[in-house]
Amino acid sequence: VQLQASGGGLVQAGASLRLSCAASGRTFSNYVMGWFRQAPGKEREFVATISRIGSRTEYADSVKGRFTISRDNAKNTVYLQMNSLKPEDAAVYYCAAALAVVDYYVSNVPHHYDYWGLGTLVTVSS
Repeated sequence: VQLQASGGGLVQAGASLRLSCAASGRTFSNYVMGWFRQAPGKEREFVATISRIGSRTEYADSVKGRFTISRDNAKNTVYLQMNSLKPEDAAVYYCAAALAVVDYYVSNVPHHYDYWGLGTLVTVSS
């Protein structure tokens, strides 16, 4: 699976951004998708995950109520809607994919994912 993330940019605190991750190469609906982020000097951290048919989602506590993950399997794309952005949300955001054998499978563990995109930079000014 090849993943291409886009939609990052520079915004002010309180603004919104929507990230997209387009997948190609395999049957997208067979894969659980995740968003992770990495700020300078910090380890990569989990943001959100969505099951292969979109029936289940999970979020990091730091983004609950502000971020929404969704997917459109017809378009082979997963989205991350980010609202009420804070300076601490600034990071490179990565999408990732893992083959899922059941519809309800999600994961917040980076090494469970087999495929990663190159990332898109989100900068939030205060």
